[in-house]
Amino acid sequence: MATPKARTDSGAIHARIYAAVKKIPRGKVATYGQIAALAGMPRHARQAGYALAATPEGMKIPWHRVINAQGRISLRLRHWDSGSDDLQKILLEAEGVEFDTSGKINLKKFQWQPVPDSTRERAGTVAQEKPSRRIS
Repeated sequence: MATPKARTDSGAIHARIYAAVKKIPRGKVATYGQIAALAGMPRHARQAGYALAATPEGMKIPWHRVINAQGRISLRLRHWDSGSDDLQKILLEAEGVEFDTSGKINLKKFQWQPVPDSTRERAGTVAQEKPSRRIS
C-alpha cells in the first residue's frame, strides 16, 4: 500500500504535468516526453501518460494536444473501444492540426516550441535596456 508521502509526491508530479499541458497553445502539440521534461522529469514520458490517464474528471486541460514521439495519437489500451482516440483527432483537426494519410502529425510544423523563461526574461531585459532614439 502506498504511503501518504508517495501519494503526495504523485499528486505534486501530476500537478506539474497538468501545468505543463495547460501551456500548450491551440493548434500545437507536445510529446509525452516533452511534457515530462517541462515538468522537471526528463526521460519520464510514461509518467506524463499515467498522469493524463489519471486526470480528475472535470479538470479542464488540453489533454488532446499531447501525442507520442512519432507524431501519432497513442492508443488507449484500457479503453480502446471508448472512441477517445477518434475524439483526440477530431479536436486536433478542429484546431488546425493536420494528419497525413498514415495518421501522423508533422512535428516540425505542429510541435510546440516553448520559449524558456530565462530566454523570455533576457528578451524583456534587452527590450527595456535599449534606449529609444529621438531625432530632435
